[in-house]
Amino acid sequence: MLTHEPTPFKAIYGPVQSWRFGQSLGIDPIGQPSTCSFNCAYCQLGDIQQQSTHRRVFVSTEQIRKELGDLDAFESIDVATLSGSGEPTLALNLREILACVQKYVPCPVVVLTNGSLLKDWAVRSALEWANQVVVKLDAVSEQQLQRINRPIAGIDLASILAGIQTFAEEYPGYLAIQTMVLKPWSPEDRARYIEILATLMPDEVQLNMPSRPRVLARRLEARENQIIGLEPYALRQLNCVNTNVLQDFAHEIETTIGIPTRYPTAKTQQPSLVRNLD
Repeated sequence: MLTHEPTPFKAIYGPVQSWRFGQSLGIDPIGQPSTCSFNCAYCQLGDIQQQSTHRRVFVSTEQIRKELGDLDAFESIDVATLSGSGEPTLALNLREILACVQKYVPCPVVVLTNGSLLKDWAVRSALEWANQVVVKLDAVSEQQLQRINRPIAGIDLASILAGIQTFAEEYPGYLAIQTMVLKPWSPEDRARYIEILATLMPDEVQLNMPSRPRVLARRLEARENQIIGLEPYALRQLNCVNTNVLQDFAHEIETTIGIPTRYPTAKTQQPSLVRNLD
């Protein structure tokens, strides 16, 4: 069996090519070990090492400030994205990190969140420093939530939706809802999803699919989607829906409630706007 030297932890990584954002500079406020309130079946980080809803400082704001200061240039970066090794809203210093990134990075700052902590006023207040917040919503039923997102005990769909609703009403920036579609949804689930969107009224919907293999054990490189060189037994290929499924779903969303909806194409992994398909 091959062995690997531990990868030194750096809070700043990339830039990573994103179908949604272009060249994305990664900001990791969680670090080692991977920590999240979910343990999603498709997570590119592999099984989450530590499930928690307890907010604390994982990576110091000073480390992030120093790493940003060491970067030479930002010309090729389209956005800075807080995600990395878990759920970024678990970072107790989230507000300070966002303020720090805003000072150094001359481009929009995005936070990717699973929405499980949005019921917390302090989390919602900190997120106001982000230019864009992308909230995960993969389920329209409790059973679906448990099967796909596998949240820590105490988190249910009702509390997640309530938190997202409150955040949507308060947040002054650009709000997107991201949904991972693992297999085609039933007409009833699609109708319920659109009903939820009609209540939240985000600026955009992002339909996604698990297009990359999932690492089975924690590897820091997975933050950057780097899986080249990993042994086959270290990966699990995930089944993907046909892009026609995403296209049809996106068309239904936009024609029903008028919210712009994007999804990755199969060949290019570049964003498509459903309104440009007709």
